[in-house]
Amino acid sequence: MKKVFLLMAGFASVSLLHAQMKAGTIVYDQKINMHRNIQDEQMKAMMPEFRTAKYQLEFSDSVSLYKLIPEDEAPDPFAGGGGARRMVFTMGGAGSETYKNFSQMKSIQSSELGGKNFLIVDSIRQQPWKLGDETKTILGHICHKATRKIIQPAQRRMVFGGPSAPPADTAKTARPGAVPAGKEVEVVAWYADDIVSPAGPESYGQLPGVILQLDVDNGATVYTATDIKKTVDQKSLKEPKKGKVVTQQEYVKMMMDLMGNGGGIPMGGGVIRFGN
Repeated sequence: MKKVFLLMAGFASVSLLHAQMKAGTIVYDQKINMHRNIQDEQMKAMMPEFRTAKYQLEFSDSVSLYKLIPEDEAPDPFAGGGGARRMVFTMGGAGSETYKNFSQMKSIQSSELGGKNFLIVDSIRQQPWKLGDETKTILGHICHKATRKIIQPAQRRMVFGGPSAPPADTAKTARPGAVPAGKEVEVVAWYADDIVSPAGPESYGQLPGVILQLDVDNGATVYTATDIKKTVDQKSLKEPKKGKVVTQQEYVKMMMDLMGNGGGIPMGGGVIRFGN
């Protein structure tokens, strides 16, 4: 009887291993609350409350490639608004891709800015997730909850007319003219440990499985997996080579310089421009 039990346990273990995904393709819906940090009601009336986009994550157990899925003939939310001045939100870097090599702990984001191609090279850092006991099912996969705190840069929380106020504990010590400190926000991730890869949307990951849902700052930005395929084009999982190599700090400076020259306001993964 004991031998039979051990044999059955062995078969169960083998079946579990075979059930695990080590490569695949995931499509995410991204939903950004555009009104969240805007105080002026007239400004709110000039843009939709939510902005949505689709992203694709191709991954294996050692590398991943994350990119925006271009919108086809996206409807204009301001159509019929007359000649009033309006804000047009365009997703930044339609050709932007983020490549990660987990064995080398290296991240490379290819992006276009001002008509030039750049490769933003950075290291993949360990993320201090707190693993929880809660679970829920997403697209047939049992997902486990993980949380962490992050400092969200002030420019990501731009309020028109100027940056939002810094947190109380830094406002007292901020130097005149200094860049406002970021705000601490909570990130909630739901990861599937039967999909064996530390990948996830944007820069998030480093969990025991792929992230299928991510909530940044209590609904300010939410990513939700809408489709999962067990296949991936291995040819697409290649390190990008086209572009000038820069650091994250150098790229942010160029973006802010572009904003200062009337290139638009970077916000929530896109750029806000004024139009008629």
